Amino acid sequence: MVRMRDEFLKIAPGQRVLDIGCGPAEILAYLPDEVEYHGYDAEANYINAARVRYGNRGSFVVKAVSPDAVDDIGTFDVVMSLACLHHLTDGEADTLFASAAKLLRPGGRVVTLDCAYIEGQNPIARLLAALDRGNHVRAPEGYASLARGHFQQVNVSVLHDLLAVPYTHCILEARSPR
Repeated sequence: MVRMRDEFLKIAPGQRVLDIGCGPAEILAYLPDEVEYHGYDAEANYINAARVRYGNRGSFVVKAVSPDAVDDIGTFDVVMSLACLHHLTDGEADTLFASAAKLLRPGGRVVTLDCAYIEGQNPIARLLAALDRGNHVRAPEGYASLARGHFQQVNVSVLHDLLAVPYTHCILEARSPR
């Protein structure tokens, strides 16, 4: 997780961060203490677990994020969605990216991380992705094409070594909303 934080999230002290689909906000343990963290998830049990674990270190809200539901939360340096897109239909993922584009400060970034299918990947990695609860695992280009509907600049990284088991992750970093 440290590699994910340092190489891809690049979250610095003082930044304002929105985590869409935060679950129990496990990533917060790896972020600088001085970030202003806001976690949103539609599952109340996850938000309650985050509140118990982190107290006032962050703001945790039971809420589905959509462009019309984010008018009152301000703007962010980083909007992230980790292990979330592969649970969303294309329409839901499009809504997530539209919301993120609306919430970014100038120079801000969106970062996503999800399991992915790629040609020639380790059979165990492919099996693990197929067994995932998410029903919308995509190839990296599938994730990127959804982001390109809302961002001018989308960078894709595919990693096979973030976990101790064979697994394929697709990390998107998007900037410059359209």
